[in-house]
Amino acid sequence: MDYAATRDRVEHYFDRSATQVWERLTSDAPVSGVRATVRAGRDRMRATMLDCLPDDLRGARVLDAGCGAGQMVAELAGRGADVVGVDISPALLDIAERRLPEDLRKHVTLQSGDMFSPDLGAFDAVVAQDSMIYYRAPDLAAKLDTLAERASQVVFTVAPRTPFLMAFFGVGKLFPRADRSPTMVPQDPAKLANLVDGELRHVERVTSGFYISSCLELRT
Repeated sequence: MDYAATRDRVEHYFDRSATQVWERLTSDAPVSGVRATVRAGRDRMRATMLDCLPDDLRGARVLDAGCGAGQMVAELAGRGADVVGVDISPALLDIAERRLPEDLRKHVTLQSGDMFSPDLGAFDAVVAQDSMIYYRAPDLAAKLDTLAERASQVVFTVAPRTPFLMAFFGVGKLFPRADRSPTMVPQDPAKLANLVDGELRHVERVTSGFYISSCLELRT
């Protein structure tokens, strides 16, 4: 499946099929044991990604690519960054807008569309948590290179090629049938490094029950 087809599938899932699931997952509301491990893993991964950036981001312009319900957006803005949050799902952006604290709104622009669009301009840094996990390595590398042309630092996550993930992602059984996301594509960071321009380093792997994700950083 090529990039455009995959993007359309992701849009359909998040904007039409799973908005309520992700609204609950990214809140403090009670969730099932499986989803609790995913929530804990995502929280830890978000902290890991933020650790790659300066604590003081005043004067910096940061893109949150695939910002979803806006958790990362709020934390970036809280550090003083001017944040552009882009997501393919208007429904998730509505959640992000509602949740954004009033005192941070002047630092944040939320918009629906393609997170890789060059029309978004240049940035000091790009973060992308679990929004690039659906693309094949050649497509992902090409898109990362377009981001790297407009930002010297790109911090993002991929699904690592572990036996567990290769087995479960292959049959799409991470969630009950009604909640299945688009197919995630496990990546080998070493192979991905050979496909991108710039220096790609592995930051940390986070494992929390059913959440297994690797944080990578691309610098040019």
